[in-house]
Amino acid sequence: MADAATRLTTLAEELLGAPLPVRVRAWDGSECGPPGAATLVVRDRRALRRLLWKPGELGLARAWVAGELDVEGDLYALLDPLAGLLWERGPRPGPGSEARGAIHAMTDPRLRAAVRELVRLAGPGLPPAPPPEEVRRRTGRLHTRHRDRQAISHHYDVGNEFYELVLGPSMVYSCAYWDEGSTLEDAQRDKLDLICRKLALEEGDRLLDVGCGWGSMALHAAREYGARVVGITLSVEQAAYARKRIAEEGLTDRIEIRVQDYRDVRDGPYDAIASIGMAEHVGTERYREYADKLYTLLRPGGRLLNHQIARRPERDEAAYRVDDFIDAYVFPDGELAPLGRTLSLLEEAGFEARDVEAIREHYALTLRGWVANLEAAWPRAARLTGPGRARVWRLYMAACAVSFERGRIGVNQILAVRPPEDGTSGMPLRSRTWNTHGTTTAPGGTASGRPEAKPAGTASGSSGLEDGGTTSSPSLGAPLGAPWGR
Repeated sequence: MADAATRLTTLAEELLGAPLPVRVRAWDGSECGPPGAATLVVRDRRALRRLLWKPGELGLARAWVAGELDVEGDLYALLDPLAGLLWERGPRPGPGSEARGAIHAMTDPRLRAAVRELVRLAGPGLPPAPPPEEVRRRTGRLHTRHRDRQAISHHYDVGNEFYELVLGPSMVYSCAYWDEGSTLEDAQRDKLDLICRKLALEEGDRLLDVGCGWGSMALHAAREYGARVVGITLSVEQAAYARKRIAEEGLTDRIEIRVQDYRDVRDGPYDAIASIGMAEHVGTERYREYADKLYTLLRPGGRLLNHQIARRPERDEAAYRVDDFIDAYVFPDGELAPLGRTLSLLEEAGFEARDVEAIREHYALTLRGWVANLEAAWPRAARLTGPGRARVWRLYMAACAVSFERGRIGVNQILAVRPPEDGTSGMPLRSRTWNTHGTTTAPGGTASGRPEAKPAGTASGSSGLEDGGTTSSPSLGAPLGAPWGR
């Protein structure tokens, strides 16, 4: 009989209908696959029992978190070729797909043979219990205040020291804004400054930072622009960390951090609102309510900057469901919406959309930076949060980087205005400028990406919308952005 690695490879290729582009090492020490390729290590046949009892993404995720599956070599070199086989083979499974798949497996002779072989490889045994890092069964209606607090705590209250290792000194947990030669810290600072400029913040402006994280946006807006900031979060650990940073910088007179649900904010109007990586937690059913709430909190003529991950539209939107791994281990109850739907809901609430900047390549670079930080500090990260939780973060961030690179998901900055009665937007006639070479430039720009003060519309050698700029990404072959003038 062939060794375990050969049998596993043959079985996978039979099910996938294509050669397996990675190498496999099994629990018996056998190996099979292209020499020099990234190696998928099946450390324990319990991983196969997990797949038998929970076929698909969740079974694989449980085996990974439990340490029964691992990767030797470059994680991206394994995820990228597998993405083409697994993600891009056709429509994503929808509700009821597991039951239909089970019926199909019982009636298709080829699949019945594959299941028999998987049973033989897995060996006898009951279904293994899910790893303790998995979110337990949730009850009650989606996106109530109580359930949202639980979901936020699962993801964000895992220890500030752990996030310091992953995010670095900036403590910003959202897509950075890159330029050629940028470090992660540079790119995060430039993102915060870009948002402040898009919001046209001035001395004394009231800014509401919805989902304020560890306080980085609030600190930048208060320190660099003189804004008076209210930041809200549902994470107790984030709030405590942010307040400590604010006190250390002597900005307690300008910044207030609250542990508060957005639905409970009642002290508008604000001159500007930033929602950075927050809306993904709101949920489809609640999004219009969210947009309505932000609209009422913003003064007429005020600006909203909504920085949000988006997914591609489904042919049948009713079939959409959150990835099992993300829902069970990373962002419980999180939901992604297509960009068009988000824009429609904001405009239905009364906002006027003025600009959309798609920056998915930036998020791929950001995630790669976070993964590099995690891998460089792996022993300490595993001690701080447990090996299973650290493995969750490594896989989710690396897989998301590949998803952004392949265009499976994107991230967009939507700038919207609450129009006053006379319809004036307060926006300059030209907000961004692209040059004629497919990249953006920053005439008079400083090292931080902030242009020197000059009259609107004076950027030379440009056409289209006005801004300062960045250069193209050598790794992704696309312009990385178009910074804004103040």
